[in-house]
Amino acid sequence: MTRAHPFWLVLGFAIALIGVGFPYWRLPYREIGLPDSLYGPGLVAVAVVALMLRAFGTARFWKVWLIAAAAVPVAVLLRVAVDVARDPTSHNLWPLELAIAAAVGLAAALAGTALGSLLLLRSSRRPP
Repeated sequence: MTRAHPFWLVLGFAIALIGVGFPYWRLPYREIGLPDSLYGPGLVAVAVVALMLRAFGTARFWKVWLIAAAAVPVAVLLRVAVDVARDPTSHNLWPLELAIAAAVGLAAALAGTALGSLLLLRSSRRPP
């Protein structure tokens, strides 16, 4: 398996999803306030995953950035789906929640991907 194999992107996405989702999913519904409830180690996990994927040359900049960033709105979407299944009146503004999560995810992943690109410039592992 080469460094450019899609498995690494899927694994990175899964790690970022669990990293950002686990603390967010454990919060009670009344304590959720976006984007504040997303800040913390979960976003650091997203940035570190993006950094590692890019630094090891698994894919191009935009691909790593978007895949890592997608973990944040997917975590929010999973929480919304579970909460709405329990109580249909919750999460009335879910499109706004997804937009906020996407913006936060894009910012965190951009920081990690940019730093990973700087590290990649210093190595000989260029993506295909």
